[in-house]
Amino acid sequence: MTSSPQSVAHEHLDASAFSLENPDPKRWRALFVIAIAQLMVILDASIVNLALPRAKAELGISDANQQWILTAYTLAFGGLMLLGGRMADYAGRKRMFIIGLIGFASASALGGIAPSAGFLFAARGLQGVFAALLAPAALSLITVTFHAPKERARAFGVYGAISGGGAAIGLLLGGVLTEYLSWRWCLLVNAPIAVVAAFLAVPYVRESRAVGGTSYDIPGAVTVTAGLVSLVYGFTKAAPAGLRDTSHWTQASTLVWFALAAVLLTAFFLIERRHSNPLLPLRILLDRNRGAAYLVSLIVGIGLFAMFLFLGLYMQVVLGYTPIVAGLAFLPFSAGIIVGAGIASQLLPRVGPKPLIVPGLLAGAVGLLWLTRLEVGSSYTSHVLPAICVLSIGIAFVFIPIASTALHGIGHEDAGVGSALINTSQQIGGAVGVALLNTVAVTTTTAYLASHGALGQGAVPAALTAGYTRAFMVGSGMLVLAAVVAFFMLTVGKDAVSEGDETPVAVG
Repeated sequence: MTSSPQSVAHEHLDASAFSLENPDPKRWRALFVIAIAQLMVILDASIVNLALPRAKAELGISDANQQWILTAYTLAFGGLMLLGGRMADYAGRKRMFIIGLIGFASASALGGIAPSAGFLFAARGLQGVFAALLAPAALSLITVTFHAPKERARAFGVYGAISGGGAAIGLLLGGVLTEYLSWRWCLLVNAPIAVVAAFLAVPYVRESRAVGGTSYDIPGAVTVTAGLVSLVYGFTKAAPAGLRDTSHWTQASTLVWFALAAVLLTAFFLIERRHSNPLLPLRILLDRNRGAAYLVSLIVGIGLFAMFLFLGLYMQVVLGYTPIVAGLAFLPFSAGIIVGAGIASQLLPRVGPKPLIVPGLLAGAVGLLWLTRLEVGSSYTSHVLPAICVLSIGIAFVFIPIASTALHGIGHEDAGVGSALINTSQQIGGAVGVALLNTVAVTTTTAYLASHGALGQGAVPAALTAGYTRAFMVGSGMLVLAAVVAFFMLTVGKDAVSEGDETPVAVG
């Protein structure tokens, strides 16, 4: 798909006319379209969780292979994100955004009609591939569309609310669709939404791309993609297969993947140092504030993302909730994210990112620590609800300033890859966190059962609860660690965040 010289010149003239003083009149409509796309990407990381039992029964998926419904998506998404960000920078952010939407819709439809387990796993992987094109294009479009600091803060507020609350909404939607329609609708529902978003993107989203050299760093793309896939798969292999199983951290089959990841990622950074047009310009990471933002995002992913899995299991397995009731129980989390995001977006230009991030992380740690008090007979209103309210509002104060800090001052030529790094750090952190905290939970549960063997099956609910609460404790510690990193590494203040962006958006 190419444009005539006349159309390109016209696009360039339109794009370069927008600045701090002369904003794009369609920017809020563009944000609406971008928000739809981002919500789909976030939803798909969690929407199939509550549909998993029925999908397993219909397609004959074994317990050993059930993980691939989740990890096929995460592996492709996290592994290809950097390449997707660079493609958005060079080939055009709007173009990659629309291609990502159409591809995502197609892959979702294929998954919804999957006749076998292998077909479903492949469709989920294909969803991850197109999500890796879609997600970095979406976030970088916000960066190059909004120039005024207050408006950009509001736009990031919308993005942060979706990023933080999307997983909880996915759990609710997955429960409703599975309960009243079919597990297949958890995938089929994406197709019409993505198609509508693609059509709306044509008139409302402005094209933009980096100027200068547009060659791709193929060796870097191959090594980083293979390295991240190996790392995520290594953590997947390290997770125990069941309650009576032990962890596999030291088994040769796991260590081989970790070793391969170390070799490939080391090779990637060596390539990036020498390549004339690198996939990941090291200047992005070497900036102190951006580096801190990516590191905090990674640690938050480790500590937070597994919370949805364990709390959902606690409510269904221990408390006996149905999928739809468990999904409804997560709604206050989404409400807290929305409320917190609205407050944070207003405060960010006034106080800067650090005074929001550090207290937000500590509040999130308190929320997870609150969940460590759960017992077999705990009440939702007295134990779960207050914890997730504190946790959600705290995390909302983190997502928005982290995204703003990671992309503040970044050149338009690096907006796509900078956006990709935020999503990559979250996805890799989430994959690491699920594997790590699952090992913690299962080890604790197994030890509890061993010490209470006389109780037989009657000890299982208490043993599971002990495992979940231990995982919440480790997750809380991760958020405290992230707060320490943010406190000592972040130096950007409110003056820097409040600077307007008057750089015109170049279109090739």
